Amino acid sequence: MRIGELARRTGVSERSLRYYEKQGLLASQRTPGGHREYPEAAVDRVIRIQELFAAGLHSEKIAQLLPCMRDTDGGPSAVATPRLVQDLTAERDRIDRMIRDLVRSRDTLDEVIETAARG
Repeated sequence: MRIGELARRTGVSERSLRYYEKQGLLASQRTPGGHREYPEAAVDRVIRIQELFAAGLHSEKIAQLLPCMRDTDGGPSAVATPRLVQDLTAERDRIDRMIRDLVRSRDTLDEVIETAARG
């Protein structure tokens, strides 16, 4: 499929798809006319990349992680290294801290709202 179709099917801009390629996160073949052609599996790959970005990972970490994941189900493959597991555990811990901070902020806002509503 061409880049426009991949963009439509994944909801990701063509610009982002080109960025993913530049970062080594996504691969395409070139037609004789120079157009990008993606395999069907690219849809799952792009969705996985989006999920990892949404989780707060940066492109370098995603590039390390993708070879260790199966695109079709997101499960791990056998090539995950202990170092990658350690790095990803640290990322998960960072996200957990962010969640705790956000919950505290929400609780504080709830208290202020409740106090203001009574006054």
